Amino acid sequence: MEQSIQHFLNYLTVEKGFSANTVLAYRNDLQQFSQFVQGNIPSSQEVVPQVVGQPLITSYLGDLKERRYASSTVARKMAAVKSYFAFLVNEGSLSENPAQSLSSPRVGKYLPRTLTTDEVDCLLEQPTKRSSPESKRDRAMLELLYATGMRVTELVSLNCPHINLEMGFVHCTGKGSKERVIPIHSQAVEALKDYLETGRPQLQHSPGQEALFLNRRGERLTRQGFWLILKAYSREANIQLSVTPHVLRHSFATHMLTGDRPIDLQSLRELLGHANIATTQIYTHLTTDHLRREYEKAHPRAK
Repeated sequence: MEQSIQHFLNYLTVEKGFSANTVLAYRNDLQQFSQFVQGNIPSSQEVVPQVVGQPLITSYLGDLKERRYASSTVARKMAAVKSYFAFLVNEGSLSENPAQSLSSPRVGKYLPRTLTTDEVDCLLEQPTKRSSPESKRDRAMLELLYATGMRVTELVSLNCPHINLEMGFVHCTGKGSKERVIPIHSQAVEALKDYLETGRPQLQHSPGQEALFLNRRGERLTRQGFWLILKAYSREANIQLSVTPHVLRHSFATHMLTGDRPIDLQSLRELLGHANIATTQIYTHLTTDHLRREYEKAHPRAK
């Protein structure tokens, strides 16, 4: 089974163009499923896809629920199993998909958590309290992330040529290797100029390094490194909400719809790089909730 799983993962990478993070998630989920299969068939039987039937997959689903995984996690793991067997059917390795008729747990819709504009302002102010190369880098990263709504992987994958400060835009590659150009406002441009002129040269140890954002070793900053930086600044800003890179992305999207010059949903979809506008529509619920809160502030009896 391990060989067929690797074949499937190669297909996701080469044919479907899935990101490394998505492929890794599939790998982890399918390895867990493979281990379950191995522990629930006779030891004399070879662990191959052909030995897996619907009852065994149903048992796996039950095991996930007994272990109290969140419904969204169970749904993701089952989707991985279904996609894996569908691939094997398309490849001719199996005649039918044993997971096709199984239903995954329903996942309730949730509204992404966002920061207020005041909280964002306070967060972006924190790096300006220092003048080190790292603080200049951090200010540029936070300003750019909030100015564009980019995913953190897109942010840390940027190279210097991807930024055009004269024209005021950034060129990034998103999920499925889809490219998009995002305009950036003057505050982000100014922060990037400061970093490129006086911060990055002090962090760069190798003249051939193209990565835009560097760590102290002169290497490309990682997703985990940025996450730790963001956490530290959110604590300094006394923000109660657990601030993640995606919270900033959600905040960008919400504020773009509720600002003084709100943009339309299709434009927001293009900025965020969503494949389906249904994904972007979640922010319409956020804006409705925002308007309700503002009304209640002005009219306390409406609560």
